Amino acid sequence: MTRKKAFKFNAASSKRAKEIVARYPEGRQASAVMPLLDIAQRQNSGWLSREAMEYVARYLDMPIIRVYEVATFYTMYNLQPVGRHLVQVCTCTPCWLRGSDAVLDACRKSLGVDVGETSDDGFATLMEVECLGACVNAPMMQIDDEFFEDLDAKSTAELFEFLKRGDRPKSGPQAGRRSSEPAGGPTTLREISHLPKN
Repeated sequence: MTRKKAFKFNAASSKRAKEIVARYPEGRQASAVMPLLDIAQRQNSGWLSREAMEYVARYLDMPIIRVYEVATFYTMYNLQPVGRHLVQVCTCTPCWLRGSDAVLDACRKSLGVDVGETSDDGFATLMEVECLGACVNAPMMQIDDEFFEDLDAKSTAELFEFLKRGDRPKSGPQAGRRSSEPAGGPTTLREISHLPKN
């Protein structure tokens, strides 16, 4: 018989959880379920075990099934162990039209895994997701908590070279543009105009 691995917030997680629960009115602590699940997931190496979900339910004095409902509905919660880096590639229509297939293939080659798999060394887990919210900078992906935009196969492979060396690549657009300005630079408001003097 396999023993369950107990879960309990460590000191840092407990402090953060108390701060979050304090934001809600008395008797409404269940409203903190999503941020507390996130705290539990971060403490538990990036995924939510059944024990972690049950701990959050007891912590918030709510039925366990309600916590399961939240954790199984939102894709931000991982219900299986993940690698040290969680790689999420957007393949929604805007990203697909701008080359997300090439980005996903570069991820497969660089990591040696397919979608839904974790590399043998535990380095990364590859996931395909819908809309990461920066369609104007498509194609894009999220690695851990950072977003990388304006990707192609070459820039995607370079990101993993950084990570494999233990470096943090610069997040944001990877094609040289700033924020979401047009790829060729600004096209309007390029001159300073002054209002006529009265």
